[in-house]
Amino acid sequence: MTFLELDEYGAAISVPLSDAEGRALTLSRVVEAAPDPFTPGQWRIRAEGKVGAAKVHLPDGGTISLRISPKIPVARLLFLLGFSRSGKGWRTENVQVSEDRGLLPALARLFATQADKALRQGFLKGYRSIDETAIVMRGRVRMTEQSRRHHGRLVPLELTRDEFTDDIAENRLILAACERLLRLPDGIPAAARGQLLRLRARLSGITPLQRGGKPPTWYASRLNARYHRALRLADIVLRGASVEHHPGDVTVSGFIFDMARVFEDFVTAALREALAERQGYCVLQARHFLDEHKAVRIIPDFVRYSADGTPLAVADAKYKAERPAGFPDADLYQMLAYCTALDLPTGHLIYAKGNGARASHRIRHSGITVHQHALDLDQSPAELRRSIETLARFLTSEI
Repeated sequence: MTFLELDEYGAAISVPLSDAEGRALTLSRVVEAAPDPFTPGQWRIRAEGKVGAAKVHLPDGGTISLRISPKIPVARLLFLLGFSRSGKGWRTENVQVSEDRGLLPALARLFATQADKALRQGFLKGYRSIDETAIVMRGRVRMTEQSRRHHGRLVPLELTRDEFTDDIAENRLILAACERLLRLPDGIPAAARGQLLRLRARLSGITPLQRGGKPPTWYASRLNARYHRALRLADIVLRGASVEHHPGDVTVSGFIFDMARVFEDFVTAALREALAERQGYCVLQARHFLDEHKAVRIIPDFVRYSADGTPLAVADAKYKAERPAGFPDADLYQMLAYCTALDLPTGHLIYAKGNGARASHRIRHSGITVHQHALDLDQSPAELRRSIETLARFLTSEI
């Protein structure tokens, strides 16, 4: 097995690889790989925009193990991840992960600790609907199924009944996250792996998720309050560990986060949270059309509307650790199209800091101004919140 350790957007490393191994890395789309033009038999490998751990399985049975460290501290990344998906996020601002160097060890240890704490008082129980075929009446008859399967017969009965059980969505999610972490590439500390194994043993009576199946949905309430932190971490684990694809003869499995998506989710969800108390509403990934015939669709990352549905502000999040060719021209053209289609005088491009200072561009003959903002991810969580609140005030001041 070949092991490669990389830094996000770090310098490319030159390593001896066969052509088959190099092509497999290229097809994996986890890293960039190309033959080294100066050293025959070696490939230049670079990580761009993805962090975590993954294994690339080769057709001959070999594997290439990858570990990619984020540019920002792991604790900060965990804070950003908490804003992914809806409003249910991991919001703690005191994530103690200094003992771990990488994302996978930190998240495994944090999840194991929080899950153990959640289950310390025993399993959460609740009602679960169960469909079954029986000869004794218990619950409600599913008339459509009864008629379709047993037309004209009194028994057996197609029933739905509610059972008070611990085999509910919350416990199934914790079990699924535990099993997913234990299946991931090596790198989990021995103490955390031991905690995860004990956790899986305690949950042995819970129904596991089917491989590739969609995780059950849970809703935060006072009844499952002691599970909240563990469940939010389980969401992060299951989302990050979903990398498993088969491009041609190459199989990739692992625990990978796309930093562009993480940054986009953080900015848009945090803006929505900051504006929650103001009138109107916000939509993430809002769908509109550029042309009158509705043939060209546009999907801005963030749109704020008035109560009657009139667009008030539009923003797009851009995670770019480098200055790509043509920066920021293409982004400005895109935002100009958004402002034109939404009939807005201003638009906002929000970058991860590193691409230059804040700027404003007034577009000729249009009356439209595009503002560029730079968000410093090296700040503490509290400072990041203040930066988002300042940005939210700027958006609303333009209305």
